[in-house]
Amino acid sequence: MERTSRENLHVVVFPWLAIGHLIPFFHLSKHLAQKGHKVYFISTPKNLTKIPKIPPHLSSLLNLVSFPLPQIPNLPLDAESAADVPFRTQALLKRAFDSLEPALAAFLESSTPDWVILDYASHWLYRRAAELGVSRAFLSLFNAAMLSFLGPPAGLIDGRDGGSSPEDFAAVPKWVPFETGVAYRVHEIAKNLDREIDLNNDSTTPDLVRFGLAADESDVVAVKSRPEFEPEWFGLLGELYRRPVFPVGFLPPVVEDDGGGDDVEWVGIKDWLDEREEESVVYVALGTEATLTRDELTELALGLERSELPFFWVIRNSPGSDQPESDKLPDGFVERVKDRGMVHFGWAPQVRILSHDSVGGFLTHCGWNSVVEGLGLGRVLVLLPMVNDQGINARLLSEKGVGLEIPRNELDGSFGSDSVAESIRLAMVDESGESLRVKVKNMRNLFGDKEGNDRYLNEFISFLKESRMSFLKDNRTRT
Repeated sequence: MERTSRENLHVVVFPWLAIGHLIPFFHLSKHLAQKGHKVYFISTPKNLTKIPKIPPHLSSLLNLVSFPLPQIPNLPLDAESAADVPFRTQALLKRAFDSLEPALAAFLESSTPDWVILDYASHWLYRRAAELGVSRAFLSLFNAAMLSFLGPPAGLIDGRDGGSSPEDFAAVPKWVPFETGVAYRVHEIAKNLDREIDLNNDSTTPDLVRFGLAADESDVVAVKSRPEFEPEWFGLLGELYRRPVFPVGFLPPVVEDDGGGDDVEWVGIKDWLDEREEESVVYVALGTEATLTRDELTELALGLERSELPFFWVIRNSPGSDQPESDKLPDGFVERVKDRGMVHFGWAPQVRILSHDSVGGFLTHCGWNSVVEGLGLGRVLVLLPMVNDQGINARLLSEKGVGLEIPRNELDGSFGSDSVAESIRLAMVDESGESLRVKVKNMRNLFGDKEGNDRYLNEFISFLKESRMSFLKDNRTRT
């Protein structure tokens, strides 16, 4: 159907290959479909099995489009997401992802969408869409502080202005005009830069360049956040990007969409949680990408033990590792804590667990999705950032007074069990942490505000529709 003959938008949505990206992009896609717009949600076959079921009344509008991931040397045959490969070798996954360019460009040409909504990683599709006359939106699942910290798009494309050594990223950038402590620690950015080393010395576009191109070649930037939480960063981001920047709310998860396991497994977890007092349990989960070293795993385990508080700890086995994580735990740990602590290996329904009344705190890696889930449910955050944007998120949350960071050696990232125990107790039960707990409870009204989050989404969708109408009007005037 020609664009001029249809009333509602046709939109292609294409997220990066990580479950933390797939779900928020799907949330936006479902919202577009609910407004009557036709959506093509694109990913690989395995990833499409991980997203929530499409409601029957939206099945004619929300279409799943599968593209097999091209095979490249050294990438495991079944690897289709960031959780399937070790963190340091994700350049291989990005190389396979980039190989989708011809197929995606052909799909855009044949489907003639009005808009394509893209992630940072698919930098190549912005240009191809522009060549076809398709409008481009960059949906950032990173908050405004993170994007602002990275800086202007041109500087990212040409090489970040200010340097690229770990020490350069460990300082507040010169373009930030207000006082803040939001910056990386040396050990955090060193891990991120280390990942950019390609195993085969082949050229794979660095993430910083991908961010720059996504921002520079988009018509509009949508950010998974709200200006009520980070007004100074939203103001700065608009100045740096010099194009429309729209908050789309926090895209909070829906408990019913928290799939991936079976009900029998959840029943067992729920039974354990039901036996604990209200808001007494600290939930511990450090994401799907980073892996703790044996020393880190030991110190975290001993810290949980010494905290003397109930805990539910989710541990994921490292991709590509022959040694199960259970073998790395301190001798006798599971037996010693069995009366008050649960160690769960593998996937767990995080949103359901955080929604349970017995959970009061969340020891988190500070991935933005997890932060949104925790604060949206009023859970006090204990911060242990690992990779990617997590260090920036931890500084932001600390500065906003809604999270408590576990002290670490700034150069190598090491931490001790005493620091873990003290941080958990301060956040959860100590009198001196009461103001933190009160502020987090109040923050629930912002992060968990469905009406407000939907309002931002609707404003963004209205912009997409109004921009299309202006485009069609201009074309009719020219003809």
